[in-house]
Amino acid sequence: MSTAPARNQVQAAPLNWWWAFAPFAAMSAVHVAARAVEADWLAASTKLTLMPLLAAAALWGLRGRWQNGPAALVLAALLFSWIGDGAAALLPRLPELPVMLGAFGLAHLCYIRLLWKYASVRGFPRWALVFPLWWAAMLLVLWPSLGSLAPAVALYGAVLGGTAATAARCSPLIAAGGVLFLGSDTILAFRIFMPESMPDITSALVMLTYCAGQGMIVAGFLRTFCRPGIRA
Repeated sequence: MSTAPARNQVQAAPLNWWWAFAPFAAMSAVHVAARAVEADWLAASTKLTLMPLLAAAALWGLRGRWQNGPAALVLAALLFSWIGDGAAALLPRLPELPVMLGAFGLAHLCYIRLLWKYASVRGFPRWALVFPLWWAAMLLVLWPSLGSLAPAVALYGAVLGGTAATAARCSPLIAAGGVLFLGSDTILAFRIFMPESMPDITSALVMLTYCAGQGMIVAGFLRTFCRPGIRA
């Protein structure tokens, strides 16, 4: 009898935590729209609100379990993502691109640990072989334009692909989020290193796939982790 309330509470969690994603989804829509119409002042003012809003949604979904290891990994991934998003504003005296690569690299390491230990539901599917092929193809195409950043970009690409591959071991929602996150950074890489090949609208596409990818990874993790019988 004493365990029934806790069990019911866990079972009820997936029915009500989705609402906590509404502020993140709304702000993401505003930010992406601002990018699309080149309203730079609005895009800049909304960008640094995205990861805090997603972190708030994660905390709401993890209520009652926030003190455990998974919560720390989720929040660390979102914190490092926030630093990567705001590298120029938060650390103006440091070179922006290396800070972005470092911060997002740490975020991906947190996601890899989180998904591998707490959200995996199967082995690697065969289609996940596309990720090492993606990594090799990206380096082949971008290498002449990378200059001194080539080793850092290669390392970052490895952990980015690692997140997508680890996400492939999880639910379809998480797997899709991993693919979108990878797609976002792929487009961004071409915008940074081969800007002549990318139209202006791809700025909005970067943030659309980024916000969707991050949101789907976090939501998919919560959906898996909040199921009855899942322990921290």
